[in-house]
Amino acid sequence: MRKIMLFLLVSFLAVPMTVHAQGCMDAGSDEGVNVVGFFQPQLNYCPRPDADDEELTFTFNRARLGVVGNVPYDISYYLMMEFGPFKEDSPYLLDAFITYTRFGEKAKISFGQFKQPFGMERNTSCSGLYTVNRSKVTETLAMDRDMGIMVLGKLGGKFNYNLALMNGTGINSEDDNVGKDIVGRVSYAPLDLVTVGSGFRYGKAPNTDPNMDDDKFTRFSTDFTVNYREFMLQGEYIYGKDEGSYTTGGGCSPEPLVTHTGSVERQGFFLTALYETKWNLQPVYKYELYDPDMDSEVDIQHFHTLGFNYFINEWTRIQVNYVRGIEEQVPAMDNDAFYIQMQVKFM
Repeated sequence: MRKIMLFLLVSFLAVPMTVHAQGCMDAGSDEGVNVVGFFQPQLNYCPRPDADDEELTFTFNRARLGVVGNVPYDISYYLMMEFGPFKEDSPYLLDAFITYTRFGEKAKISFGQFKQPFGMERNTSCSGLYTVNRSKVTETLAMDRDMGIMVLGKLGGKFNYNLALMNGTGINSEDDNVGKDIVGRVSYAPLDLVTVGSGFRYGKAPNTDPNMDDDKFTRFSTDFTVNYREFMLQGEYIYGKDEGSYTTGGGCSPEPLVTHTGSVERQGFFLTALYETKWNLQPVYKYELYDPDMDSEVDIQHFHTLGFNYFINEWTRIQVNYVRGIEEQVPAMDNDAFYIQMQVKFM
């Protein structure tokens, strides 16, 4: 059954979506300095059978402030800081890259720290996500920020490409070896209503045991988006293989980062459906499946997110999500959650 699921997903999706943003927001088009940013106060409620283990807290998901702009001639810049008081090591540098734009939309070159161009959902701006949280498979298998150089562009108005050479060590981290990650992504819009995309990432890193061969990791993603009038359907599948050692947790996840010895194959996908109503209300449903070890038959996790987005104006929205988690393991985890988030952005 697991192999059939993988075959169907790849067969349906694996045809060469646009990377929405290298950073959190789109860069400004005017010369000079433009101040941009957004912040997201939030309420988290995690009910559990044991009242002493319940969580009900007001918090900040993100609080970001930056500057963007253009310099004559053919140079743009983007700088973003994270000031969220509950983020580890906050404040810290989030994005900082310079882009050479001499060749227009067909070919740009970015140099600095930015999102790895892998995964549709990972490269959707945090201020533009359809649900409060990204999917489990994205948080686990799609690296966030890294340092490197990238060539990107749009051809014929329908084909987008990104190809990057990056450290592979993550945000604000220098590399400890000469090897670099190769990361790429392409997307194509065969119809005005449909966009499909695919991405990859490959790299090596020294094993924590100097007597062992280098760790190797491979990532593959494929995705689609369908827009028909007020209805949108979006999905993404990600596969990951780690040889030598691998990590779990960390990133935007509340789980601590843990390094494991050995090799593992992981996969997962999500489907998101939403509808734009005439009252600025956007009902959303999202289904996720995440398999943390393809050799095990009892660890698959399912998540159902039901909620809505309400847009007060162009810059302000409210998101309400209820997340139902279902595990095939015994005993199951008590990880249901309820979120209310308000966002204001400025640019």
